[in-house]
Amino acid sequence: MALAGSAHLELVSGVVQLRPEDAMFDAMLRGWRAQQKSRGLRDETVEDRERLIRRFLEFANEYPWKWTSAHVDEWSAHLTGERHLAKSTIRAYQGNVRLFTEFLIDARYGWVPACEEAFGTYPVAICHEWNTISHLCDYEGSPEARPFTRRELQQFLDHADDQVERAVRSKRKGALAACRDATIFKTIYGWGLRRTETSKLDVTDWGRNPKMPQFGRYGMLNVRYGKAKRGQPPRRRNVLSVMDWAVEAVADYVENVRPRFGYPDHPALRLTERGGRVKPSEINARFVAYRDALGLPKELTPHSERHAYVTHLTEDGGIGASSSIRSATSATAPPRSTPTSATTS
Repeated sequence: MALAGSAHLELVSGVVQLRPEDAMFDAMLRGWRAQQKSRGLRDETVEDRERLIRRFLEFANEYPWKWTSAHVDEWSAHLTGERHLAKSTIRAYQGNVRLFTEFLIDARYGWVPACEEAFGTYPVAICHEWNTISHLCDYEGSPEARPFTRRELQQFLDHADDQVERAVRSKRKGALAACRDATIFKTIYGWGLRRTETSKLDVTDWGRNPKMPQFGRYGMLNVRYGKAKRGQPPRRRNVLSVMDWAVEAVADYVENVRPRFGYPDHPALRLTERGGRVKPSEINARFVAYRDALGLPKELTPHSERHAYVTHLTEDGGIGASSSIRSATSATAPPRSTPTSATTS
């Protein structure tokens, strides 16, 4: 039985192509797309890989049946020396090229005899251990990346609160947005979230935790858009609420501030003034503005709050020990002021 992506399923027989090389390459990509879709990979993953293969074709200026290991060497040097990409990114690119060429040379799909019949040559393996980057360590991020210190975090959250108070005093239109942004940064730290996870939260993602009844409906957070493995759907997880001041900030925002945006039927937790969902890029832009205004190190990013969440709870013995949760929350000082109170008063 023919496999999805096989050459004889994608090539048109009995037709003379005006540009046979381009027709063969397009058929290869269609076959690879079909093969990946049969494995349940997401459309976004398949499309990203296809774009990368087209970029590699443009760089090599040769068709896949003429690719050699030298093309990979030159391309990797270009990505490193001219584009200055991270090693993890280059390794991912190399991995995609490897997957494509392995698909082409797999005898079950029939692309080797098809190319040999049409062009007198055929694709070969071009990615090897000696010309690709190996994954040798668990963490490959910049060594400068680090979590917030407690003092830096307090400074940052206080500054976010100050923007709300200034907007309220000046009676500017941005008071609601400033309050929303202040609560966003408290949520990222309070539950150890990523930007995308935060932007895609809905009001209904909060739930009760029977062991922490004092938090009410905000005792647990259902994160539905966690970081996915390559080609797979987002991973879900439940995060327990452990910081009482963060719960108070979210509850105040949901009950007193969010309704003032005027979109009661919208599911998103974080709304824009025009009724849209706050995007990760917008979270990042506001973070950078606050960080630079305070003169904090540029190595700090929104992800530094997520690192700080884990670091501070670990330092206080709050992870994996329910008896230590209260000491962990008290050790992390709450914001100086509650921004939503200023907005609603």
